[in-house]
Amino acid sequence: MGKIKITEQDIVNALCLHIAHKRQITPQEVEIELMYDDDYGFSAEAYVNDRKQILITANIIEAIRFWLDTVMKVDPFSAALDLVLDDEEGVIAYVK
Repeated sequence: MGKIKITEQDIVNALCLHIAHKRQITPQEVEIELMYDDDYGFSAEAYVNDRKQILITANIIEAIRFWLDTVMKVDPFSAALDLVLDDEEGVIAYVK
C-alpha cells in the first residue's frame, strides 16, 4: 500500500461515524469541529444532542482507524498514521 492522504472532510466523517457507532446513533446526529493548538496538538469537539465532548489526538487516530477498516476496507493496524496541519487543506492525515 502506498501513501494515502485523508482529507479534512474524511477525518470529520470518520469521527462522526465512530462516535455514532459507539453511541448507537446516526452519523448525522454528530457535529465535529477539528482544532490544532501549538501547545496541545490536534483535538476536536464533538456535539451530540447539545452535549460537547473533547476528543484528543488518540481519539482522532482511533476514529480514522475505524473508518479505514469499515469504509476503506484497509487493515487499520498495518499502517502508520500522521496528522498534519496544512495551510491550505486544514487538518489532514497520511496513511503510510
